Amino acid sequence: MSVRDVELDITGMTCASCATRIERKLNKLPGVEATVNFATEKARVRTDDTPDSELIATVQAAGYDAVVPAPPDGAADAAPSRDDELASLRHRLIVSAALSLPVAVLSMVPAWQFTNWQWLALMLAAPVAVWGAWPFHRAAAVNLRHGAVTMDTLISVGVLAAFGWSLYALFFGGAGMPGMRMSLQLFGTPQAGGHELYLEVAALVTVFILAGRYMEVRAKRQSGEALRALLELGAKDAAVLRDGTEQRVPVAQLVPGDLVVVRPGEKIPSDGLVREGSSAVDESMLTGESVPVEVSPGSRVVGATVNAGGRLLVEITRTGADTELARMGRLVEEAQTGKAQVQRLADRVSAIFVPVVIALAVAAFTVWMLVGAPAEVAFTAAVTTLIIACP
Repeated sequence: MSVRDVELDITGMTCASCATRIERKLNKLPGVEATVNFATEKARVRTDDTPDSELIATVQAAGYDAVVPAPPDGAADAAPSRDDELASLRHRLIVSAALSLPVAVLSMVPAWQFTNWQWLALMLAAPVAVWGAWPFHRAAAVNLRHGAVTMDTLISVGVLAAFGWSLYALFFGGAGMPGMRMSLQLFGTPQAGGHELYLEVAALVTVFILAGRYMEVRAKRQSGEALRALLELGAKDAAVLRDGTEQRVPVAQLVPGDLVVVRPGEKIPSDGLVREGSSAVDESMLTGESVPVEVSPGSRVVGATVNAGGRLLVEITRTGADTELARMGRLVEEAQTGKAQVQRLADRVSAIFVPVVIALAVAAFTVWMLVGAPAEVAFTAAVTTLIIACP
């Protein structure tokens, strides 16, 4: 029974624990050995007879989506651009930061706390806690439907808990009274839970996590652009000799056996053998060597290298995914898909971190209630545990 390697493009992951969850689901299939990399959003699967459709269905059952990517052909990948996602995150981050800054200043600087300042802070923080943190709320709801908790669950619960407690303090506690004051303190007063607001916490945690998510997507986009730039080194069209006449055709239409004319200064369109002519070929993109290599009839040439001398007639031997340029692209992607040892450790930690934090928050609430503390004190301890864990 032959073993084959399958690569899947995964969409919908938002943190390392998502990758760990998908990896566990895939590895439960008989005869499957899978590694999922959150940074590259790819899964490498080694299997014997498991069809691709079953692998994709397993990923979808976990709450995510997967497709088998088209093989690289020496041109830019047709993968969806991250530009829209990046622009959306940037817009969400800028608006949330602009609204959160006055909330933080009002909450921490008593001199600026005018009468009924807390209601202005509520108006500014509400869009951040709801709209700004919406990607986290949505991801948490999707994961919850599939019986899973991720870092988004922790962020969503923490932000909503801080915002919800602030609403309680404003409408049912003493925080909504005119003349209410807050200050930045190293040690809080548990008995004052019903008079304390956490609006700046809900807003600033959202901004910090959005900033991290924005930088993460931007880094992924830049790494993808580097690979696309490599694949775009290839020629776009070629002069093919057919029936004694020369025709310009796209490189994608070349087939092994075609004879192409490569003039001085042009890129060799695909891997092949020189049939006529002598020249010097610049192979620096392949070897790093700046000195051109002399070629003559019978010499092997590689696609995307530059003909620096005379006219060549080249017989195409390999096209598309079989070319050296496409193989280089695959090697780069395989290197990105692999995991370092520290990355595996981080994935293992993230898989248990969220459940442990939620359990600690519940334990904090329970213990305070058992020792006879007011519900406000117990709830404050639980919210504090969640908020501290978010960053």
